[in-house]
Amino acid sequence: MERMKKPPAENPGRRKWAKWKRRLVLDFFLFLGLLAALTVVGLWFGYRHLTRDLPSLAALQNYRPANVSYFYSDDGRVIGEFFRQRRIVVPYARVPQHLVQAFLAAEDAGFFQHPGIDLLSILRAFLRNLEAGHIVQGASTITQQVTRTFLLSNEKTYSRKIREAVLAFRLEKNLTKEEILHLYLNQIYLGQGCYGVEAAAQGCFGKHVEDLSLAESALIAGLVKSPSRYSPFVNPELARRRQIYVLGRMVECGFITTAQAKEALNQPLSYQALPDPNLNVTPYFTEQVRRLVEDLVGRERLLTEGLKVYTTVDIERQKAARAAVARGLKELEQRHERKGQDCPSPLQGALVCLETSTGALKALIGGRDFQESPYNRAVQAKRQPGSAFKPFVYAAAVEAGFTPADIVLDEPVEYKDHGRVWSPQNYDRRFAGPTTLYSGLVKSRNVVTVKLLEKVGLPAVMDCARAMGITSPLAPYRSLALGTSEVSLLEMTAAFTAFPNLGEWVAPMFIDRIEDRDGRVIWRNRPRLTRALTPETAFTVLDMLRGVVSGGTGARVSALQRPAGGKTGTTSDLADAWFVGFTPELTTGVWVGRDIREQIGPGETGGRAAAPIFLYFMEQALQGGPIRDFTRPDGVVYVDIDPDTGQPAGPETTEALRVCFKMDQLSQILSEETLSAEQNPGQPEIEHVRLIFDDSSQPTPGNVGGPAFWVSSKEQGGEDM
Repeated sequence: MERMKKPPAENPGRRKWAKWKRRLVLDFFLFLGLLAALTVVGLWFGYRHLTRDLPSLAALQNYRPANVSYFYSDDGRVIGEFFRQRRIVVPYARVPQHLVQAFLAAEDAGFFQHPGIDLLSILRAFLRNLEAGHIVQGASTITQQVTRTFLLSNEKTYSRKIREAVLAFRLEKNLTKEEILHLYLNQIYLGQGCYGVEAAAQGCFGKHVEDLSLAESALIAGLVKSPSRYSPFVNPELARRRQIYVLGRMVECGFITTAQAKEALNQPLSYQALPDPNLNVTPYFTEQVRRLVEDLVGRERLLTEGLKVYTTVDIERQKAARAAVARGLKELEQRHERKGQDCPSPLQGALVCLETSTGALKALIGGRDFQESPYNRAVQAKRQPGSAFKPFVYAAAVEAGFTPADIVLDEPVEYKDHGRVWSPQNYDRRFAGPTTLYSGLVKSRNVVTVKLLEKVGLPAVMDCARAMGITSPLAPYRSLALGTSEVSLLEMTAAFTAFPNLGEWVAPMFIDRIEDRDGRVIWRNRPRLTRALTPETAFTVLDMLRGVVSGGTGARVSALQRPAGGKTGTTSDLADAWFVGFTPELTTGVWVGRDIREQIGPGETGGRAAAPIFLYFMEQALQGGPIRDFTRPDGVVYVDIDPDTGQPAGPETTEALRVCFKMDQLSQILSEETLSAEQNPGQPEIEHVRLIFDDSSQPTPGNVGGPAFWVSSKEQGGEDM
């Protein structure tokens, strides 16, 4: 039998190699598995690290960006805009389709297809940046731009790009494409200080976004890349090239046809920003309201929260005020030119108009030109009112028991005051002798007024002025009677409302209400009337101030042909001219002068320099309205007096003066027999006393619509100090 062959002996080295090879393969796969696991863990921890503090998307779901705050006139027209970023948020439905397509073509043609990021664009940009050694090209979708703008910084790092991509994915899951576009189109900066497409439409073309043409939309969409570089106001040629590019991309994307693109390219564009309402409508008023709003709600809220501030100003009356001041100053300068007089510094004028019953400010002019000088001479300036202050003296006197028929001797007088001798003078340097208080105010007799202040007492006059709303410091000197203490035009005008309001002065009211962006009222104003005089005192002085207009220093205003009263004011150096007056509807103050205290011009008194401006304005402000008379309280009557003696008019009185008395003052001028006859109709009539208890008599010269008074011909004219 054949011996069996033994298998060849196994090579120990081969066995060792096979074992080692198996172990090597196993270790390799273990290594790969471990590496993969470590990579996954690393990526996970990296992801957690990069996204651990990602901002919430809640802010985007309740989009409330910094918005423009608007000021409105009393009829709802915009008179001011205040903002940190000029952004006007509009709903997506208002944005025309071709504007949306223009932005998509320029920035992200695949917006409606990708999930928030465009992987192909990212790879292309990565290779380009890798080649350059630094980031030179981005690949941001509109969604990524939204996340970067709202939630991240603009730093060019890969970590920020990763965070941006993560947020873009999340955003796409939480918002619709249209909602993302709404955020984008309202948030982006488009140059000229404009944020969002509505602000850009107004800033570039002076129109609303829904009114943009295709050509205009393409230009605006082209601004995104570099708003300053492609601005049509800075580089119109570059803006044109960018517009051509956007239209070309729109054709490539199939948004428009070639014919539509050509038609858009042939459309001429007119670049015009909307005029700045802060400067062109009511600049002095608007600036004053801005100060008040900042005091009420703070500067930050005004600039960011999109407030709606409803003011009291009447734009048409504001225009009339501007025209009246311009006309009055022009006439004044023409008088100077005719006389060959030099004008050392420009003339300025100011005007304030208040609604008499409420204090609502209807017009405010603070100077000739806000852009040349924003200094508000109606509110900020303090000037001597001259004789415009005298009604406070007479009001204090009537309140103390004096009557318009009381006599004061108009003659030279000297006072020693603080070691100095002062002798007040009348404007005409003449003295009229015995003068009724009525004529003293109507003719603005300085000596009469100073003597009256002596009789009433300086404290009583100061208290009266304070009660009527004068807040400026008042110097406790006799010269206060002639208006030597400086006041503002606004406070003087408000104080005069006490006369037509029968003793209640009304605080100026600039703002009716303030609403937040959602229309909720956060602050509301109300008329604030304060009792300063009795109705009888107020009406008695009002009657005297009507005499100023009908036949006194303010006679130019009688051309208004309406019941009106007022007072002229001129300083002794002719540096300030005033007229403050009223009708039942409006109370208006006018000041004319120079910023540097210099003479306006020879003979330029309040009646000549300021009263015409009052007249020009009030003619327009009241045009078309009904003619109303002042309300007379029950406690006053009219009495005809002899202007030379202040006594009741008798048979020998040729030209009587009709003045107003309080009922309880009749005993000062009428005998008990006369009063008994008047109060008991059955008694024999006493003919020589003309006592008027009602308004049944016929109107007299200069007394439109009522029998308040009449003045003899020798009393006409006169000038004011």
